[in-house]
Amino acid sequence: MRTPAQTPSPLRQRLDLLPDLPGCYLLRDEQGQVLYVGKAESLRQRVRSYFQDSSTHTPRIRLMVSRVRDVEVVVTASATEALLLESNLIKRYRPPFNVRLRDDKQYPYLCLTMNEPFPRPIVVRRAQRDGNRYFGPYTSSAAMRQALRVLKQVFQLRGCSRKIEEGDRQRLCLDYHMGWCSGPCAGLITRLDYLAAVEAATSFLHGKAEPVLRRLQGEMEAAAEALEFERAARLRDQIAAIRSLAERQRVVSDDRADQDVLALVCDGYQTCALVMFVRGGRLVGQEHYFLEGAHPDEIAVAMQQFVQQYYARAPQVPAQVLLNVAIPEPDLLAAWLRERRGGSVRLLVPRRGEKRRLVELAEQNAQLRMEERRSRLAGDQALAEEAMLELQEALALPAVPYRIEAFDVSNTQGSEMVAAMVVFEAGQPKKTDYRRFKIKTVQGPNDFAALQEALRRRLNRALAGDARFSELPDLLLIDGGKGQLGAALEVMGEISVEIPTIGLAKQLEAIYLPGRSEPVLLPRHSQALFLLQRVRDEAHRFGLAYHRRLRAQRSTRSALDEIAGIGRKRRDSLLRHFGSVEKMRTASVEELALVPGMNRPAAERVFQALHAPAAQRRTAPDAAENGQDRSP
Repeated sequence: MRTPAQTPSPLRQRLDLLPDLPGCYLLRDEQGQVLYVGKAESLRQRVRSYFQDSSTHTPRIRLMVSRVRDVEVVVTASATEALLLESNLIKRYRPPFNVRLRDDKQYPYLCLTMNEPFPRPIVVRRAQRDGNRYFGPYTSSAAMRQALRVLKQVFQLRGCSRKIEEGDRQRLCLDYHMGWCSGPCAGLITRLDYLAAVEAATSFLHGKAEPVLRRLQGEMEAAAEALEFERAARLRDQIAAIRSLAERQRVVSDDRADQDVLALVCDGYQTCALVMFVRGGRLVGQEHYFLEGAHPDEIAVAMQQFVQQYYARAPQVPAQVLLNVAIPEPDLLAAWLRERRGGSVRLLVPRRGEKRRLVELAEQNAQLRMEERRSRLAGDQALAEEAMLELQEALALPAVPYRIEAFDVSNTQGSEMVAAMVVFEAGQPKKTDYRRFKIKTVQGPNDFAALQEALRRRLNRALAGDARFSELPDLLLIDGGKGQLGAALEVMGEISVEIPTIGLAKQLEAIYLPGRSEPVLLPRHSQALFLLQRVRDEAHRFGLAYHRRLRAQRSTRSALDEIAGIGRKRRDSLLRHFGSVEKMRTASVEELALVPGMNRPAAERVFQALHAPAAQRRTAPDAAENGQDRSP
């Protein structure tokens, strides 16, 4: 990290002149590009803190500070005003080190046009703070259409786009004759009564269906007593429609307060923020965003900036906002939210109880959104091609990396050490070319040596003409940093094979290239980085699965092979019958003796061996170490 002595002289002078006042600051690089926008109650203290010797900064912040060459500040009247200005500046400059909302879907909202004398429900794609009322978003178009039908049938809100003033005498349309409109265009309802119906519809769309149901139930019973059976039937159908829609709105809280539940979840290369709307204890909708510039080490800051940017554009702010992570400066943010709501707002990070369950539900939904997006992107060939071209350009590769091979080593304290090789072609897994290597020559936990053995065996097989290994990759990806990359290059030097090779380190997702001391850092939303991460993660998954399988086999062999009189046939018969050694331990001697191929003396020996104290068990030799290795 840059020390005060290393800070350029002009920048040091700017730091010395910073005011001790609230406002926003913009950190710029040599070209004048804005790297980061922040806010502070004291500009002097906050900005200078970046350039102090401190081990508390994350690697990402250290990287940002190393590129800063100028600071611009904007003084505001208050910290709350600075918070609003910060959101606007982030939207304007889109700095790479700030968190930014990326809404990659456009779910519809229902809007009540309150700026018209006789409001009407319409479908829109974005909620705004324009005086109208917005409900949603509706992730299901069927649920949205059902809500529109209820607004017409039950509350008789007009669906036409006519300009209507109180006292008009326009011609009635078909909706009135169908019983779907109260006829304000013809003066058949006063504006006061019509607005009362709008308020009832608003309450219903907020999840408060019980008052409406009670009113309709009373009207239906009165109509039936008066022998108005057609009207009673219509009311019955309206009640059924409301109940059907209300059933879609899951009851998630006994607390009848209005709440927004916010969860921020990161899987290492994408960050999803999800908002659940709870109104009157019912879950009435949810919305999710993928964040650019968010980093796993700075989730609290990412949540703070998400809350700030989301509510700068949200049409309404509820009385309670539940978060899954604590944020910096919560009092400042709560004060700003109170200003926007015009009433009390509580920011809570629940640790137990019903509110915590709501937060966990939001986290589960955010995880699901990430999995859906990952699958969608993985299957998009156009994005895969874009990623390969971007990768060639960013890493100066001699050819488009159509075929990528990745290696990963798995072991537990040096035991059952394995290496995995996975292959991607055209951005997609080619599982027929996956290979597993059981490490033979390495003793103890030495990942570098294990990687070298696997790579050496793979390349030697190719040079020997083995058809399964004949095709060499356009790019070789090693899971790790400089050390792992150096180990791989050493093997290729021995064998005199030249393959473009890189190392991908989890820390900052840095890409290490041969002959370069500094890593390449691709943008967090880069398709090229996303492709490398998929390949690396697949190699890790494949290798870990093989390692766990060998470990389980070793456990089974160690438990049964040491028992006198239990050979391969009896062992296989026992395993087929019980499925695992753990289930075998729960069996009685009689149950063991009933297994085909077993007798009572053999069953008693198995029972005694499986129930002996661990210290008395003799460790059997690992059969795999003495047997033939069938992996390449």
